[in-house]
Amino acid sequence: MNHELGAKLVEAGLVRDSDLRKAREVEHAQGGDWLVHLLKLGAVSEDALLRFLSDYFGTPSVNLDQIEIDAEVVRLIPAEVATRFSAIPISRIGRQLMVAIANPTNFVALDDIKFITNLEVEPFVTTEDQIRRAVDKYYDSVLSMADVMRSMEEDLEVVENQVESEIADTESADQPPVVKFVNSMIAQAVKEGASDIHVEPYERLLRVRFRIDGVLYERMNPPYRLRQAILSRLKIMADLDIAERRVPQDGRIKIRIGKKVIDLRVSTLPTIFGEKVVLRILDKSNLTLDLTKSGFQPEALQRFLAAIALPYGMVLVTGPTGSGKTTTLYSALSKVNTPEVNIMTAEDPVEYNIDGINQVHVNDAVNLTFAAALRSFLRQDPNIIMVGEVRDLETGSIAVKAALTGHLVFSTLHTNDAPSTINRMIDMGLEPFLVASSTNLILAQRLLRRLCTQCRRPAQLAPELVARLSLDGPSGGPGAQIYEAVGCEVCHRTGYKGRTGVYEVMPVSPALREMIIRRASVSELKAQAIREGMLSLRMDGVLKLKAGITSAEEVLKETAADEEV
Repeated sequence: MNHELGAKLVEAGLVRDSDLRKAREVEHAQGGDWLVHLLKLGAVSEDALLRFLSDYFGTPSVNLDQIEIDAEVVRLIPAEVATRFSAIPISRIGRQLMVAIANPTNFVALDDIKFITNLEVEPFVTTEDQIRRAVDKYYDSVLSMADVMRSMEEDLEVVENQVESEIADTESADQPPVVKFVNSMIAQAVKEGASDIHVEPYERLLRVRFRIDGVLYERMNPPYRLRQAILSRLKIMADLDIAERRVPQDGRIKIRIGKKVIDLRVSTLPTIFGEKVVLRILDKSNLTLDLTKSGFQPEALQRFLAAIALPYGMVLVTGPTGSGKTTTLYSALSKVNTPEVNIMTAEDPVEYNIDGINQVHVNDAVNLTFAAALRSFLRQDPNIIMVGEVRDLETGSIAVKAALTGHLVFSTLHTNDAPSTINRMIDMGLEPFLVASSTNLILAQRLLRRLCTQCRRPAQLAPELVARLSLDGPSGGPGAQIYEAVGCEVCHRTGYKGRTGVYEVMPVSPALREMIIRRASVSELKAQAIREGMLSLRMDGVLKLKAGITSAEEVLKETAADEEV
């Protein structure tokens, strides 16, 4: 098209053939676009070139130097996309987005902009030089973020699993646009602090979502025709079989972004429209192992630290998937990790490598189950054992016996709160007296999103919320101030940035041991624990609400109301 466009310019008498050759020579020597060099040489005026381009492409033209673009419209297209495609949004009417673009026949760019904005795109032709000036003018600080992202893309490399395949998809999967897109996607997710990336194929759509602070946000819609190449690229990076699309697969990728090495856990799942891929981002630099910064109330933290300092017994951490149990256990292990003790863990999978700890990846395919690993640990002279999860009677029995024979045992269960963990273990088939004598402490936890301190604002709660949260008034009571989420650039307009834990810490006291042996109900156990000073999840959440750390919506969403105790 470039040669045809140049010939048409000469044919129309707008430029001389010698000027065209000179512009192309400068392009070859210095890079850039030959049309920009024509303008710099003074071979043609910008207005004349715009009129010609409009006629040539059959598209209306726009002079970006003569219009002002609304900031809200500019934000519809990220700076890196504007720079890559030489395109910038200029106005919006309903679902119609007017976009100035240097090459209105670049249907790939127009398709991508349509997917990114979820709007109908109407192209207006302009010059490359005007696009560059407009991007510099309107994106300023946003552009610097794009520059950072590009530098991250360039620095991103796969440290391991660079195994290539001979399958036909490999050729398209290794083409620069696909490689750059995958690198950019991962780099952007790491930059935004995402914990997971979801790549999901639908009937006519490929959707990419990031999980940030526990909530999924749609981030991009790559061109649908590239779906298989993108999925194949991810599978190649994870050393998976790209020819196998009928069964789930699991793999790992280790990448370096700048000076940071990050592990990605990759899982594929066949769906009716193709394979869905989820990448769990394991960024050790974001792993906070300092228990004092996790959100514990001072007294609850002291009780937890006292339990993990005991020479034997069992400490259990409970909660649903994604509630931060593994991080709490790693924090506890790092606290007791000294050269004098032998620490062994059985995990499925090993999420973070910690120096000084012997970590074993459980693998059911070769019969290396939690129970099998535990049995082997007991022959390895351990002081402290961590079992990723007590899933069955066999694992529970070995863990209890280890706790009763001089070992400190950490593990997790999936229960709603701390008191119900006791009945869950008894329901597995463990004897109540074994549970009572082996368990030192049970900790239940949830994660609440933190309000963004840059945009939160004071709120007055409705009477029904005041009643549900047992507050003293709509602002929280004397000395308290309730805040609500707003949204700004800092928090990506979500109103939240980061997360904090709420904890239910239940040491197993002599009174509770007696109640466990006589099979007391969950409500009786909870009542006794609260009398002994335990804060329930809801109580801890309300304290963080009154402190302005989180919102009423988060507390209600993540914690259940306490029964009368």
